[in-house]
Amino acid sequence: MPRRVLTGRVTSDKMDKTVTVLVHRRVMHPLYKKFIRRSKKYAAHDEENICKIGDTVSIEECPPISRRKTWTVILRNGDALNCCVSK
Repeated sequence: MPRRVLTGRVTSDKMDKTVTVLVHRRVMHPLYKKFIRRSKKYAAHDEENICKIGDTVSIEECPPISRRKTWTVILRNGDALNCCVSK
C-alpha cells in the first residue's frame, strides 16, 4: 500500500528533530458547492534539524515515532534529504 505524501509549509521548528507542517487542502462545500480551504497541522520527523520556519516541505507517512508523530520530512524546498530517503 503506497504511503501518503503531503506538501505544506513549516510553521514551527522549536522542537528537537520535529517540525510542525501546515497543510492546506481544497474541499467542496456540501450545500453551496463552493470550494473552501481547510488546513491541518502535522508533526513531522526532521532527523537532522534542517528545516526552518517558512520552508516548503513534503512529508510522508511512516510508522509511529511518538504519540503525535507519524510523518517524516522527505523533501525540503524541492531538494531530497539524504537521511530520510530509504530505497
